[in-house]
Order: sequence, then structure tokens, then C-alpha cells
Amino acid sequence: MIDPHLAGRLDFVHRLPTKPPLPPGRNPLGLFEQRDAVLVVPENIDPRRPTPLMTLFHGGGGSAEKILPMMEAHAQEKGFLLLAPQSLFPTWDIVIGGNGPDRERLDAALAEVASRFLLDPTRLAFAGHSDGGSYTLSLGPTNGHFVTHMIVSSAGFMSVHMQTGAPRVFISHGTRDEQIPIDRSGRVHSALLRDAGYDVTYVEYDGPHAWQPNVARQGAEFFLAERVPAFR
Repeated sequence: MIDPHLAGRLDFVHRLPTKPPLPPGRNPLGLFEQRDAVLVVPENIDPRRPTPLMTLFHGGGGSAEKILPMMEAHAQEKGFLLLAPQSLFPTWDIVIGGNGPDRERLDAALAEVASRFLLDPTRLAFAGHSDGGSYTLSLGPTNGHFVTHMIVSSAGFMSVHMQTGAPRVFISHGTRDEQIPIDRSGRVHSALLRDAGYDVTYVEYDGPHAWQPNVARQGAEFFLAERVPAFR
């Protein structure tokens, strides 16, 4: 039987906060000397009330600074916490050779956020673009015991060795994606997840390999909605 950690299983559990909350704005978590995780805290968050959390994964060669604009304004507007971890190497470990240090760093970052804010167990999303989307497609189903939503932009692959729970899924992909053709990615991934019983919303847009502001807004609304009918 495969080691759950090697399959991408995280140890995260919801808990009551034990540390002071962080102030509004961008906050490095202070966990790592290099490529630290960053938490965006909106104005007027009450750390004693359950708050949604979105974890946003950057693309290959990316960083928290590069990916945060995808969702930062929506987090501020809609009042959810936004966590941007950073891969130890230029891209996520699963892309290079398998789950390892990035899984451990992600676990540490999630635990740190939960130690400072009471998180809403019905609204905890994994999201990402490109390699970050592939990381979401791979870790989301593996950790569906606490991940409730997956927001995927222009992902290249999905690697799932064990499944728990049933996160709701929002997938978007550009029809003119020159790096990851839509016919072998967005269309395939959405069909596979639907066949596996997941609730999937799939959006195609006329664009290249880049996240789109209007589609990112749809993803944020999907995350906070009671229910959004899947596009068939």
C-alpha cells in the first residue's frame, strides 16, 4: 500500500486558533527563510468567526507575488483569506518527481493559518494556474476530507493515487492555449472528474495560456456560492 504522504495526503486538521491574528494585507508567515508562504488578510475579518480560506498555487517558475493578483482583489472584496505558498524549487515537487518538501511546507502553512484564524470547514479551496492548476487537480481529490472546492486554470495534468471526499470543481481553459492544448487537458480533465462523480463546472474562453480576470471572478463566486449549476 502506498504511503499516504507520498500520494500527497496532508495532515491538516481544523482546530481552534491559539495565536494572535495577523493584520490586514499581505503577511509572510515567517515559516521558511526562502520562498515563504504569504497570507492575504482582508479588512474587517473577525478571527473568532469561521472564515473561508483559498490556497492559491503559482505556475512553473512563479511565485506568490506573481499569482496573488489572480485572486487578491476578490479576497479583499468578498472577505476570504488567501494563502499563497511557494514551491521550494522553480515548480511544485509533484511536477518534478513526486510529493515531498512542498507537501510538508504546505502542511506547515495551513497549520499556521489555522492557528491564527478560525477557518470555515465548508469553504476551504485549493486553486491554481498552469502547474499550480495541476497541483490543485492532484492534491484536491487526495485531500477531499477537508478540501471543499477546487478552482483550476489551464492545468496540464492530474495525478491522483487516492481519493477522499468530493470537492466541487471549477475548471477553466483557453481555446487558444499554445502551451497546453485544451483537447488534452481541460476537456479531458473535466470529463474524467464528472465520470468519477464530481460536481464539475467547466468554462472555456477565447484566450491563450493565461488566467483571465473575468474567469477568475467566476471562480471566486463559485467558491462562495451555495451551489452553482455545472456547465454541461
